[in-house]
Amino acid sequence: MTATSVTQVLGLYERLGDELYDEKVSQSSHALQCAALARSEGADDFLVAAALLHDIGHLLDIETHGPVPPKSGVNFSHEKSGAQYLSSIFPPAVTDPIALHVLAKRYLCAIDARYESSLSKGSRQSLIGQGGAFDSKECAEFSQQPEAINAIDLRCWDDSGKVPGLTVPPLEDYRSLLDDLVVI
Repeated sequence: MTATSVTQVLGLYERLGDELYDEKVSQSSHALQCAALARSEGADDFLVAAALLHDIGHLLDIETHGPVPPKSGVNFSHEKSGAQYLSSIFPPAVTDPIALHVLAKRYLCAIDARYESSLSKGSRQSLIGQGGAFDSKECAEFSQQPEAINAIDLRCWDDSGKVPGLTVPPLEDYRSLLDDLVVI
């Protein structure tokens, strides 16, 4: 399955975005918080779009498999399916950080002993199914990826965008930004 339009992409959030991301926030709330954080830190439009759409693979999983409880430990590699889905309409500057954001978590766990303990309970649980912290060889390989820095920034917003009840701009506020980035 590949995206054919921004309307289709946003439609996934409109239909499935109320599903829980973790115990406290919905998929849509998490996506919007991450995009707002990226914008507030001066990220370019490509990275703001990546922050907004980084977990769209979870919505694709919900559409295909139904809701999966956050604590289930099931890993459908949402980062890969999401990046692949979006790659039909968005450039690599959007999709590559999405594809790498789980690896960025594994990298950060390896290089910063405090990082793993700062993760939410759900994120620590999913880390196990994602392969755990990188070893030194994996760290070296990840750090050579052209979008590694952007993926790390995205990962940090991903970790922070879980505040219940936080007021952020609505999904529709990002439509023109997304429309401007479409490459088809």
